[in-house]
Amino acid sequence: MTLLIFLVGALTGVLAGGAMCVRYLRSAIADDIGPQLKRMQNQLDNIESAVNLALASRYAELSQLPWPPAIPAPRGNNEGRR
Repeated sequence: MTLLIFLVGALTGVLAGGAMCVRYLRSAIADDIGPQLKRMQNQLDNIESAVNLALASRYAELSQLPWPPAIPAPRGNNEGRR
């Protein structure tokens, strides 16, 4: 009978200790992930800004190039004819 009481007490202690460890680990993980997510968000914002700058620069370069006429110039008398 004494062995059974000791066994139930030990199992209860292990169960309570495990529950406390899980609770502590969950709170520690949740606390640690917040600053990391903030840093990742800042990095994503920096990448987005860089991509937007590159696209705007490229668009500005392309808008400075002369565009070919939409209607081709007329051909000479014998060009392209056989």
